[in-house]
Amino acid sequence: MSQQSLFTANAYLPQGWTKNVRLHWNVTGALTDIEIGVQVRAGETQAEFVLPGMTNLHSHAFQRAMAGMTEMAGESKDSFWTWRDLMYRYALHITPEQIQAIAAQLYMECLRQGYTSVCEFHYLHRAIDGSWYARPAEMAQRVIGAATQTGIGITMLPVLYSYADFNAQALRDDQRRFKTSVDDILRLVENLDAERSAQVEIGVAPHSLRAAGIEQICEVHAALPAQRPLHIHIAEQTKEVDACLAATGKRPVELLLETGLVDQRWCLVHATHLTKAEVQGIAASGAVAGICTTTEGNLGDGFFDLPDYIAAGGRFGIGSDSHVSQSPVEELRWLEYGQRLRLQGRNIASSATQRQVGDFLWQHALQGGAQASGRQVGQLASGYRADMLILDDQHPNLAGLASSAVLNTWIFAGNDNLVRDVYVAGKRVVQDGRHVAQKEIQQAYVDCMRSLRAL
Repeated sequence: MSQQSLFTANAYLPQGWTKNVRLHWNVTGALTDIEIGVQVRAGETQAEFVLPGMTNLHSHAFQRAMAGMTEMAGESKDSFWTWRDLMYRYALHITPEQIQAIAAQLYMECLRQGYTSVCEFHYLHRAIDGSWYARPAEMAQRVIGAATQTGIGITMLPVLYSYADFNAQALRDDQRRFKTSVDDILRLVENLDAERSAQVEIGVAPHSLRAAGIEQICEVHAALPAQRPLHIHIAEQTKEVDACLAATGKRPVELLLETGLVDQRWCLVHATHLTKAEVQGIAASGAVAGICTTTEGNLGDGFFDLPDYIAAGGRFGIGSDSHVSQSPVEELRWLEYGQRLRLQGRNIASSATQRQVGDFLWQHALQGGAQASGRQVGQLASGYRADMLILDDQHPNLAGLASSAVLNTWIFAGNDNLVRDVYVAGKRVVQDGRHVAQKEIQQAYVDCMRSLRAL
């Protein structure tokens, strides 16, 4: 009989660190009972520090293949927009087999670092020549296949991408693989619905207000089954804000909030450039701000207004986006450090009730990521997925450490990966720092990259 319980000396439960806990789960991968104040039994599996796995709420899996390949200055000033042109050229070559190999490598790396769920913002829909595959959802199904292969939970978000810019500008030729109408997206959702399970959710992502009109967004929102998640890129770059003002007389977040659609189903990815009223508006809506610090830093986007957003009661989560990093620790560390540099202060992400910065960041990112995923994740509680991280208590940073200091130490001290074992849906997918299928996944990725780099 497979393992279906785990004793831990210290479990990170919704109320915080709790001693002497036994976690039980069933064959479907759901936690069924949390015993507190128990004694370890002879021969049972045990661990020192156990936490809920993190949700990576924003991913473009195919971009893992180009991480590190755009760090060379051009003859003119480089920006998000010059990076985007290079990304488009890369995206034109990836086959269904290659996207599965790339996504599997990415998801394996995410699991080893502590992500147990991912929200895939997927817009590489069409074949290389711009036609549809025989199976319209071929590329999305390949990415879901990579999630199944690695064990990570996934929220697949087919992307509505109709225009090149505001005022319904026609797509460029190098955007031909992304092209979708409202009918296309609803067809993809319908085709993918058979994939839904406790490990797979299907939502929708209007790419941005540049690429999807307000009328289209309203139409998709009305047709999408209730409670399915909706994600959108918004206000990432000042150029986007300026273009929205020129086209509509309103800022992107202002324009979206005025539709009255935005609620807890929504994740507003980046939301970097906001007015005070927009900060308040997102917080009041109950939506999640999807902050992707390493990508925002890599692309020179800017800083999210975290202190005002926290003060307004806003919800946030983290994503690795372009995958220059696959570490939730790095995302959270630089979310805090970015604010410290911007404000020339310390210990920004905190509150009167939670002054431990590491705990504040981890707990809020757990909650925001879970909400954005539309899945029962992010807590060690009955009815939630048995997605758990076991930290390496023998590492010098954690050995003999009080549980109250674990998250601060893990996030802010050193660069070693302190995740030892990872369980997803009650199955151990990482053991002693290695994924159970690491050798095979890495070899497929190496073969894929040799082919792509030869182009």
